[in-house]
Amino acid sequence: MNEHTLSMRLERVAAHVPAGARLADIGSDHGYLPVALLRRGAIVAAVAGEVAQTPFHAAVRTVRDNDLQPFITVRLASGLAAIEPSDGITAISLCGMGGETIRDILDSGKARLRGHERLILQPNGGEQPLRRWLMDNGYRILDEEVLQENRFFYEIIVAERGAPVSYSARQLYFGPLQMQARSPAFLAKWQRLLRQRQKTLASFKQARQEVPGEKLEEISLQIQWITELLA
Repeated sequence: MNEHTLSMRLERVAAHVPAGARLADIGSDHGYLPVALLRRGAIVAAVAGEVAQTPFHAAVRTVRDNDLQPFITVRLASGLAAIEPSDGITAISLCGMGGETIRDILDSGKARLRGHERLILQPNGGEQPLRRWLMDNGYRILDEEVLQENRFFYEIIVAERGAPVSYSARQLYFGPLQMQARSPAFLAKWQRLLRQRQKTLASFKQARQEVPGEKLEEISLQIQWITELLA
């Protein structure tokens, strides 16, 4: 993968970035996403934010090698601290980290959000607490998808601030739009997770050490929900 050929996962993220956006890509790694979008003329400007030195310097190199310094600013900063009001950001992407990490970045950086940015989020697990944060902070989920790349399933969640919305516990767990769409990748993901949960429950029941009752109840409930979803 490079700025010329994005991974399938980043291509799907790119598809949700509005045309002509001013993008903040937080945790940008090598800066491939904003550079690819600028090269295609899909966005007009970007900020690539990185908290670690090595990927920060890699992103600086990618931007420089493509002569995009006038259009892409690379900043060494934690989370949304990479965004300045003068950037006029209209879309924010956070990809390739846990859902709880994305939630914490959004929560600690709330002061940097002006409320009209589109959020394009690609969590590696932890989607449920991330959806809960979106709901609790006035964001409506506009689009969701599951894709399989190699052996891994990835979720993409697209949200914007809007009228208050209330999602049920199951909708937060599975994704409100994905429960309706029931794509082949979505069903395959939950078939795999059902097998994993069943194995976990069986191993807990065979374990010699005491497993907290709440944990057993939680996994049993998840198995019930997934079984009903797939029925």
